[in-house]
Amino acid sequence: IELAHSPSGIFLSRRKYTLDLFTETGMLGCKPADTPLEPNTHLKGQQGDPVDKGSYQRLVGRLIYLSHTRPDITFAVSMVSQYMHDPHSTHLEAVYRILRYLKSAPGRGILFSKHGHWSVDCFTDADWAGCPDDRRSTSGYCTFVGGNLISWRSKKQSVVARSSAETEFRAMAHGICELLWVRGLLQDLGLPTDPPVRLYCDNKSAISIVHNPVQHDRTKHIEIDRHFIKEKMEAGVICIPFVQSGSQLADIFTKGFGFKIFCPILSKLGMSNIYA
Repeated sequence: IELAHSPSGIFLSRRKYTLDLFTETGMLGCKPADTPLEPNTHLKGQQGDPVDKGSYQRLVGRLIYLSHTRPDITFAVSMVSQYMHDPHSTHLEAVYRILRYLKSAPGRGILFSKHGHWSVDCFTDADWAGCPDDRRSTSGYCTFVGGNLISWRSKKQSVVARSSAETEFRAMAHGICELLWVRGLLQDLGLPTDPPVRLYCDNKSAISIVHNPVQHDRTKHIEIDRHFIKEKMEAGVICIPFVQSGSQLADIFTKGFGFKIFCPILSKLGMSNIYA
């Protein structure tokens, strides 16, 4: 990881690693792309002709390692990694699309700067039944400490959700677990954490289920998650404010967007290109 210090803060990137990846794949002269995925991209199994499994796995593995400092490619890498056991030409084309996007800004990384507070916030979102193969949903979250992005994740849920509210509710539970871990880590380090920590969600139905004390039949299948979230709320550990979909920063961890939506989210995540 490359570190650069400036009056603005500390900048983390992997520019050399990315350029070496272009050299190994012979894509130094490729045409750059604005986004890592085309909007509304949904990959399926066994699309196109089979490709070399070992080469595909090595390339995707390199991208997984790169995503540790590139949250902008996290969802795209998560999608192509689901087909490492049986890759086809369509999946390889999606991998090349990620490389073309990296070519547009190989030095992009995360800026950590001082914002004058130690607040802990998390944005959670979900894409309901987005996988055409098994109709499972994708959860995504990103966590901020003191206004700086410190953790993020994009992962397909382990069960099929029967409603968008259920999908969002499971994503909220994952986000709260991350918030509690970050809060405990800060306390161990002796850093101030003023409760409650905030979990931002853009689904009013999921927020209503948390506040509703009555256990309905339609929420029995998520009863454990519901009680877990409600317990933390009643203890004053967390609060769950509503956020408009246009301000939902976790969106890029659950689906593909066009440049006009994708670029502003990157700026809000604290991502920049020091080499631009």
